[in-house]
Amino acid sequence: MERRGCLQGWFGRRAEPSGDDWRAGREDVVGDGAGLTARRAIEALRSGVPNRAAVALLGCNQPPAVERFADLLAQTAAGAEPRSAPAGAPAGSARGMLVSGDFGAGKSHLLVHLERLALERRFVCSKVAISKETPLYDLGKVFRSAVENARMPDREGRLMEELGLAMDWASPQSDRLFRWADTAASNGLLSRLFAASLRVYERGRDPEIKGRIETFWAGDRLKMSDIRNGLAQIGQKQAFGAFRAPRAADLPPQRLRFAVELIRSAGYPGWVVLLDEVELVGSYSILQRGRSYAALARWLGQAGDACPRLVAVGTVTDDFAATVISPDGTKKDRDYVGPRLANSRYAAEAAAAESGMRLLERECTPLAAPAPGDVDATIEKLSLIYRDAYGWDPPPWTGEAGGAGIRARMRHKVRAAINQWDLQRIYPDSFTPTGPEVNEFHPRYDENRDMEREPDDGGSAA
Repeated sequence: MERRGCLQGWFGRRAEPSGDDWRAGREDVVGDGAGLTARRAIEALRSGVPNRAAVALLGCNQPPAVERFADLLAQTAAGAEPRSAPAGAPAGSARGMLVSGDFGAGKSHLLVHLERLALERRFVCSKVAISKETPLYDLGKVFRSAVENARMPDREGRLMEELGLAMDWASPQSDRLFRWADTAASNGLLSRLFAASLRVYERGRDPEIKGRIETFWAGDRLKMSDIRNGLAQIGQKQAFGAFRAPRAADLPPQRLRFAVELIRSAGYPGWVVLLDEVELVGSYSILQRGRSYAALARWLGQAGDACPRLVAVGTVTDDFAATVISPDGTKKDRDYVGPRLANSRYAAEAAAAESGMRLLERECTPLAAPAPGDVDATIEKLSLIYRDAYGWDPPPWTGEAGGAGIRARMRHKVRAAINQWDLQRIYPDSFTPTGPEVNEFHPRYDENRDMEREPDDGGSAA
């Protein structure tokens, strides 16, 4: 018997697509390898970390967050200011939004869905998990991770190499990019090294030098001798004259600005960067938390360094602001971060840190909790994926749509259904209704010195 129902997201209210939309989306993702793709989706859902296939099959129904994100993409592609920009956003700034939700509420699932939307609209998209290796306050490390994890809508491979191949170096867009880099250098916003590297990359014939330039754009070191030799080979050494290598600390924001312009010139409307697990900032010391707030404000276009073709989305736990920032919380960052930064070598970041804290307190879009009908519809779609994965038709799920705490979250419902079907399929004669053993998780914001790694500004030109 064919099972029907509307496409239901991983969380939230009942989704809108029809049964025909469900089948079309399923065919797009599954194709000829239905069983393998479905099994990968089930394994990801069983572990609580949905992959792209699972998100594409289940969909996502968080209308406020998705609509706001779509608005940001549309405004970015049109080159206009977003209608949803918070008051006081600098003209021509980056665009961004924050999404909040409890552990297991579906924040990571939402980011995978937003990534898919961005790629469908021809944006380059990167997902970066804030971690020990990518601390939010270290733009150099976050930028490198964004480059390494970048996905393009129509190409596979390393971002900078693919952008170089996608670029028409004889086009007006190429001329515009060079003029922009040259003007930015004249205004002190960009090292002249970027304009010089562009010219060498465009006209040079040495593949080794081109490869080194690509890795420099991506965050690695570059010898000045390579650029000087490249300029000499194309007869441009005198045209550029003498210029110095940029300071290591100045390179990360310059690289980000340059990368966004390169993406635009290669024919893409912009760059979407998804920052997952921003709440890990709570494990830093007060000084590094302050710097992280400042970095978040810059990513979201609220503190200088305008990148008009950049869209950033961050996820954070819903109790972060109340616990870490609020004067009534345990760390009271609202009271202490500003003065601490002002009395440090990072005093210039104090104003941006205030903006970042304000964004976390006031500008988060909360995830909607699932209603009982939504749970039933999601489990119905999940049963179709399970059937494709194992060639076995699951019986109706015996769990309850309601619950409290972790048992009310969609992640628990999905894992409980998969657990029940596994037992019924493998032990059909001895099945006893049960659910997965779960423990309520509460995020902790204790300071962890091991989370603080000093920035490695090794991307300087030597």
